Amino acid sequence: MKKAYPVFIKQSGKDYLVYVPDMELYTEGQDLPDAIAMARDAIGLKGMDLEDDKQILPEPSTKEAAVMKAAKDVDEDFDYSDGLLTYVDVDFTAYRNRMKNRAVKKNCTIPYWLNEKAEEQGINFSKVLQEALLQQVGNK
Repeated sequence: MKKAYPVFIKQSGKDYLVYVPDMELYTEGQDLPDAIAMARDAIGLKGMDLEDDKQILPEPSTKEAAVMKAAKDVDEDFDYSDGLLTYVDVDFTAYRNRMKNRAVKKNCTIPYWLNEKAEEQGINFSKVLQEALLQQVGNK
């Protein structure tokens, strides 16, 4: 399922601040491409949370509605409504799959002698652990 949400991006000093009105999200990037990537990531994570909580994803608002919401949400410190308005698309199914299959670092304690022997043989510790876990959980 793919959706494109309106996103406001506004430079503040060296940072690019991001506001996603449809999801009440704020994030930032170091430059414009990074800000867009951070917006996509924030929307994807929020979408996963909503889906996990059995809530419905909000429909993307129109440009006019997004501008009105941003203008309404102005605080004394910052106004996103006069920033760059763009749309950021997220494929929520692909995002969830990518997050489920990302590598996760785990620490593992083994005897010193076993570490020495395995390194001598050029054994890939991650591969051995993955294969053992797959065999253990029966999910080949």
